[in-house]
Amino acid sequence: MGCCESKSAELKAGRISRWRSTGIVALRDAKLKTFPDEVLNLEKTVRTLDLTHNKLVEVPMEISKLINMQRLLLADNLIERLPVNLGKLQSLKVMMLDGNRVSSLPDELGQLVRLEQLSILGNTLTCLPETIGSLRSLVLLNVSNNKLKSLPESIGSCYSLEELQANDNVIEDLPASICNLIHLKSLCLNNNNLSQIPGNLLKDCKALQNISLHNNPISMDQFQQMEGFQQFEARRRKKFDKQIDSNVMISSKGLDEGVDL
Repeated sequence: MGCCESKSAELKAGRISRWRSTGIVALRDAKLKTFPDEVLNLEKTVRTLDLTHNKLVEVPMEISKLINMQRLLLADNLIERLPVNLGKLQSLKVMMLDGNRVSSLPDELGQLVRLEQLSILGNTLTCLPETIGSLRSLVLLNVSNNKLKSLPESIGSCYSLEELQANDNVIEDLPASICNLIHLKSLCLNNNNLSQIPGNLLKDCKALQNISLHNNPISMDQFQQMEGFQQFEARRRKKFDKQIDSNVMISSKGLDEGVDL
């Protein structure tokens, strides 16, 4: 018994030493139900924490100790809420929460000013906090497959946003502020309840190359009559011509406007 305990202790010590030297804590598929104390005790050492596909129900307040963490990967767990002190993770650039049970995000989310990628698809969100507009470094936002009825007006302040995915929700309208997203390249809103989109969207979002609006009550005629449609169409075709020239395989869906006839 003592030999087995000694060997287990050595393995644990070796693992912690490796985490400390690399800054990468990888515990995917480890059947964890709670955050390991030995990870939280590493504090400033952790750069990446990957706890994907476990059985975690909550994220402890003590996670705020990991102040240098840049990547937090918590997909495919049973998490229902995030701690209010999440905003103390000031170095965080990537946060993945796909496939959990999160119904709301804390206002403190807006304090993550370095966050570049936020993915929380496949949860039970009914709204996003207005503070999301403080995420000025955010490049990718994926909130697909939730229960969102709208996006907050503050979304227009996420000035760096290039890709917004909000498929499979119940969104009925988009805030006019979305037209402020001058770096937006891709907007995916399949399977929602949109009957119209802001009239200036195509004109103001001059980087936009892809809009996907399948299974929404909006017609192709409405879309084609929007100001800026011709310029958008030129950008879209140029993008796909480049892909074809590079021998990149694309599906037939990739060549339509993303609106059902």
